[in-house]
Amino acid sequence: MIFDLIQKRRSVFPAQYNDKPIARTDIEKILEAANWAPTHKKTEPWRFKVFQGESQAKLGLFLSLKYMENDPKPKEFKIKKLIENPKRAGAIIAICMQLDPLESVPEWEEIAAVAMAVQNMWLCCTEMGIGCYWSSPGLIKYMDDFLNLNKGEQCMGFFYMGYSDADIPSVQRNSIADKTVWMDTLG
Repeated sequence: MIFDLIQKRRSVFPAQYNDKPIARTDIEKILEAANWAPTHKKTEPWRFKVFQGESQAKLGLFLSLKYMENDPKPKEFKIKKLIENPKRAGAIIAICMQLDPLESVPEWEEIAAVAMAVQNMWLCCTEMGIGCYWSSPGLIKYMDDFLNLNKGEQCMGFFYMGYSDADIPSVQRNSIADKTVWMDTLG
C-alpha cells in the first residue's frame, strides 16, 4: 500500500551502504518513476546524469578540489568525506533542472516538479530495498564546470543510492492536526 511505503521512506547515507552493486535496469526503473512526476504545462524540467564506477571517483575528486579552492580553511575530514562518499554509493544521480526557455511557468513550479520527481525516485528505491538520500551541498553551484550543463539547466543536488545492511529506524512525526486549519470551522 502506498501509505506504508511513504511512511517507510528514509534517508540512508553512504556510510551505511554495502558493496552490492545496483543494476542498470533498476536505475532505469527508478528514473522512469521520476519521469511520471506531475509537471505544469508538461515542461518535464527534470534532467538526470548517472554516475557509476570510475565516474563516481571523478565526481568525488572534483567536489573535494572545488571545496579546497573555495574554503579558506578546508577541513581534512570534509575533504575525505567528499572523496569517499561517492565511491561508497552503488550509484549517484545528479539531479538537474532545465528551465523552460519560454518561461511558460514560474521557476518555483519547475523546482517543485523536480522535487516531485525525486520523491518518486525515493519511493521507488524504498520499494526496491535501495537506500538513498538527496544531498544538496553548496558545491552544486560549481557543477556546470563538471557536468557541461545546457543553457538554463542547473544542478539541484545528488541522489545517492546504495544497498544497506543497517536497520533503518522508524521515525515519529508530530500530529498533522497541529499543522492543519479546517477553514469550514472559521466563523
